[in-house]
Amino acid sequence: MVDSAPTAPTPPRALPNGLAAFLVFLSSGAVLVLETVSLRLVGPYVGVTLQVTSSVIGMALAAIAYGAWMGGFLADRRDPRTLLAPALVLAGIATAVTLPVVRYAGEALRGGAASAVLLLTALAVLVPAALLAGVTPLVVKLQLADLRRTGQVVGRLSGIGTLGGITATMVTGFVLVAALPSTVIVLGLAALLGATGLALGVYLRRRAGTGLPGPARAKAALAVLGLAGAGLATVAPNPCDVETAYHCARVEVDPQWTQGRTLYLNSAEHSYVDLADPTHLKYAYTQWMGLVADAAAPKGQRLDALHLGGGGFTMPRYLTATRPGTANLVFEIDGGLVELDRRELGVRTGPELRAAVGDARVLLDAEPTDSRDLIVGDAFGHLVVPWHLATREMAAEIRRVLRPDGIYVQNVIDLPPDRFIRAELATVAAEFRHVALVAPPGAIAGRYGSNFLIVGSDAPLPLARIQVGLRTLPEQASLLHDDELTAYVGDALVLTDDYAPVDQLLATA
Repeated sequence: MVDSAPTAPTPPRALPNGLAAFLVFLSSGAVLVLETVSLRLVGPYVGVTLQVTSSVIGMALAAIAYGAWMGGFLADRRDPRTLLAPALVLAGIATAVTLPVVRYAGEALRGGAASAVLLLTALAVLVPAALLAGVTPLVVKLQLADLRRTGQVVGRLSGIGTLGGITATMVTGFVLVAALPSTVIVLGLAALLGATGLALGVYLRRRAGTGLPGPARAKAALAVLGLAGAGLATVAPNPCDVETAYHCARVEVDPQWTQGRTLYLNSAEHSYVDLADPTHLKYAYTQWMGLVADAAAPKGQRLDALHLGGGGFTMPRYLTATRPGTANLVFEIDGGLVELDRRELGVRTGPELRAAVGDARVLLDAEPTDSRDLIVGDAFGHLVVPWHLATREMAAEIRRVLRPDGIYVQNVIDLPPDRFIRAELATVAAEFRHVALVAPPGAIAGRYGSNFLIVGSDAPLPLARIQVGLRTLPEQASLLHDDELTAYVGDALVLTDDYAPVDQLLATA
């Protein structure tokens, strides 16, 4: 009797090359869409800082690593054809559920603490990205029918996956975010993944008798879960009325004054506009700005003013109302915000008010030397601070554009221990001969966070007039200068283009 050799198990049937490439391209690209959009989802709650960006990237990479490992592990133990369709359907459901999860959790985690950032970014990207990352090793396993071509197959599919990620990053950053709200992008991606998974299941079942495993109840449960996720997304609290390329924005009517409007950017109060009275400055820091302008030049005297950051255009409207003929030029990076201001806040551009859309640092380079009497810096928010506008090199450009007796006022928001405001004061003082600080006494003492107003000039500042004006304002504010300011700044770091750890200086925990 002759013993026969054991029969080797038949390897799973490979997918058509075009289908395999499509699945890898789609799943890899979807991960990058999620990563890019996640920054928009978490931004209204924890800001768009270096830590937030790093956290999103780190969570996406962790999801890719874990998903690829798990996908490879399962591919060696199960027929990958029975796993591909469920992986895509589950990824679609997880993507849809991301919206309500982030929005409900974001309300509870609002702020900027490191633990909140890590948790919220994990909720935004970890589960769907891990499911999607498992698709590539499943496809690779199916295509490795000939061990002599292992390198070629793995290299080709790896390259296709990378190409999918690059394409998704470019399309999302340049097209989708500018054209569609985040809700539409996420739900559209969820629908695409779910539909692809269902279609793939039907195709594989017809081709080889496999597809979505489990009884009809399991399939129905998945469908209900997906619909529930999409439904929750529509009722979850949405902090945006308008989603621009850079901001989650909304405008609310002042309940105590029908002509008052409050502009919220990323869920934080940013500007207050009185449609009936442009000289009405509600916030203390805008009152300080108006006071400095009034102390530097009498009301009625026209100015050449440059504004770094538009917001609600409160200060340009104030200067135009108090000084007819003033030439206001506003640099605002967010064109969508400028359009919102025109629709909702009564902004009318013309000879006395021009808006240039673009990065303030870039646009400033084209401004003539000694061309402005007043430069207003109001591009810093509580959770979002463009670091390249906070450096000594930026201050030097501002000084170049100002006339010799011109004044620079800069709004800074900081919280105890006030490391950023001290560093920014040191930075401005490294370029300007005369510098002062206006802020509430309690904020200067480090008891609470606040707006701080830096005032800088190469000419002596009108300190006496500013001090007298501060006493007339409803909220108490102190004026620091000379030795008091030097003591407050201490040995704070001067920020430069080479080293400006702004996000770390702002961190409170």
